Amino acid sequence: MSEFLSLKNIEKRFPTSGKEAYIALTDVNLDIKKNEIISIIGHKGCGKSTLLNIILGLEKQSQGEIILNGNAVSEPGPDRAVVFQHGSLLPWLSVYENIEMAIRKIMPKLDALTLRERVENFVSMVNLDAAKDKLPCDISEGMNQRADIARALSIEPDVLLMDEPFAAIDSLTRTTLQELLMHIQQTVNTTMIIMTHDIDEAVLLSDRVVMMTNGPAATIGEILEVNLERPRNRVELQHDPEYIRCREAIVAFFYEKFAKEDE
Repeated sequence: MSEFLSLKNIEKRFPTSGKEAYIALTDVNLDIKKNEIISIIGHKGCGKSTLLNIILGLEKQSQGEIILNGNAVSEPGPDRAVVFQHGSLLPWLSVYENIEMAIRKIMPKLDALTLRERVENFVSMVNLDAAKDKLPCDISEGMNQRADIARALSIEPDVLLMDEPFAAIDSLTRTTLQELLMHIQQTVNTTMIIMTHDIDEAVLLSDRVVMMTNGPAATIGEILEVNLERPRNRVELQHDPEYIRCREAIVAFFYEKFAKEDE
């Protein structure tokens, strides 16, 4: 795998009513490889969502640069797609139509047959064939998230960013969606960056876990390599020494290191 997404010296300052700006992020440096799954984990207020918006091009960093495929990121583009916590399907369109509209916008030259086949392929990928003609309000939260993932991937982004994608879903559905996401990544080979609070989710899904320090002036504290072969079996991993090592390392970082710093 070659590095193709680089965050270099990223800093983000927000103006305040006082004399000094609020520093949300500082000195963030990270190189991400093609087809890698990265989880960025940290306490509330550590700047995860701010960093996601900067990578998407929705927000401009105060300092530093982001390079994707050799080009500087300065605005949103189809090479980056996002799935939010509560989904963002257009409520007046069916699951099929939401995916179809995204593909039409990014790939306007597709003929009707190729377009239909592409939409149906991504509908099937997330197991929504039976619900493809339903509106978002007529399907469950988990199904909405599956449709959102399908829509995001259907435009073939280089990077899929996910902002707490399963946080609002019950634990059993979340487990199903995590399994689905692992299967999808092996199918489409898309680089994924997942913002999460969930330690088990981070270890299960990721090749590396990026641990953020607390804000303000949050930065990368440690980066953990997850040396677990794919495909991964959730049940078997519960007793795997590497899985246990990774989980304990993250717990130690957040609950022992910060506890000592606060003393």
